Amino acid sequence: MSKSSARRSWRPLALAVVSSATLAMMSGCASHQDIQARTSTRLAADLGVKEPSVREATNADPWWRRLGDAQLDALITQALEDSPSMSMAQARMARAQAQARYVSGADEPQVQLTGEVERQRYSALGLFPPPLSGHPITLGTLQLEGSWELDLFGRQRAELDAAVGQARAAEADSEAARVLLSTQLVRAYVQLGRLLAQRDVIQRLLTQREEVLALVRQRVQAGLDTAVELKQGEGALPDARVQLEAVQEQIVLARHALAALAGKGPNSLDALSPDLSALRAQSAPVQVPVDLLGRRADIQAALWRVESAGHQTEAARALFYPNVNLVAFAGVNAKGLDRLFDSGSQQWGLMPAVHLPLFEGGRRRANLQGRVAEQDLAVAQYQQAVFDAVRDAADQITSVQSIERQRREQAQAQASAEAAYQLALQRYRAGLGTYLTVLSAESAVLNQRRAAVDLLARTIDTQAALVRALGGSFPGDAS
Repeated sequence: MSKSSARRSWRPLALAVVSSATLAMMSGCASHQDIQARTSTRLAADLGVKEPSVREATNADPWWRRLGDAQLDALITQALEDSPSMSMAQARMARAQAQARYVSGADEPQVQLTGEVERQRYSALGLFPPPLSGHPITLGTLQLEGSWELDLFGRQRAELDAAVGQARAAEADSEAARVLLSTQLVRAYVQLGRLLAQRDVIQRLLTQREEVLALVRQRVQAGLDTAVELKQGEGALPDARVQLEAVQEQIVLARHALAALAGKGPNSLDALSPDLSALRAQSAPVQVPVDLLGRRADIQAALWRVESAGHQTEAARALFYPNVNLVAFAGVNAKGLDRLFDSGSQQWGLMPAVHLPLFEGGRRRANLQGRVAEQDLAVAQYQQAVFDAVRDAADQITSVQSIERQRREQAQAQASAEAAYQLALQRYRAGLGTYLTVLSAESAVLNQRRAAVDLLARTIDTQAALVRALGGSFPGDAS
């Protein structure tokens, strides 16, 4: 056959291939353009929340150091290294990063070395003629095999971008876990400090009642009081001891909870005694800094998952277009290992392939519809995260501001209660008042002292919750 005849014989085949490819591309374009996402991430901007950039680093400032407690600093630092929750978050991040590296290799040429030895007896009545038939034959192969799938329509690039987005989301999740654990530790630490301060209040009450009981006994012996006042004074002591025992139980349970958060044994923090009054409370912000909420790691993670879902949709669209794959091999193959490296055993091949998706029962459309639905779901989850962040920050700032006002009013109420108690005690000592008046005034003092402790604890606890709401920093730290 002449060269011109060969060219003429190839033309119809080439024309058929090109026509099929063109038809497949046109049909692919036409068969999926009606499948589009229905939601967008515009909501964040509408609410005043700055959308985080995918290149923006997460905030890792040790916000808890502003509380000024070295004991708390050491506890949180160790917990962030040893806590199982942080280990899980780090493992998820490492898994996502490894998946991204795995996907990135799909766009590169793949080369492998293959060595095979086959010992087989061919049937004397089969397809193979003598001398192969009826005899055991040893076949040896040693060759390099390579393949390269050309990413002409961006599917592999989209899959890589999706995997990178998931890795970034996992990294943000790790930062969110770090912020959550640190705020939980601070709040548990404050709770323990509150209970210890309440124990001090009750201990002062018990000492106070013992002193008053001694005074009542003196007055009974002097004939100034009766057995009624004595029984009242004696009954007040067991009541205080019950309160003391109850708060002591809560202290032990709070230590257990704090130890569990820190990744320690239940009794490892038995010697820990936070001083609530030594913690430095921060000033309350005057408004909700919604433009800073984009720094929240959970919002960053949700946005990166939106972008990842968008890339997965692009990859699903690329499946409607032809797939071009280049395969080649070169090596040696021979009957008998002793002839494997003879010059005549050389073999090679080049096998370019084009796969044209034509009819597959609607599987590609269903796959694309599923990816688009996942993209809409990711956007909805992002929008919900923004809504929750705005509400959470607004709630915490409202609480911080309200607690500051409550503390000012409570300080005045406590000062009045303390003065009333001292006056009632002086009048009782002078015989101008009854012991019931002293007990009533003492109850008011106890309530105010407890309220002062609770409000101080709530101040720091709510500020820790505000730190979590703002992504791991006090409002004054974000600029």
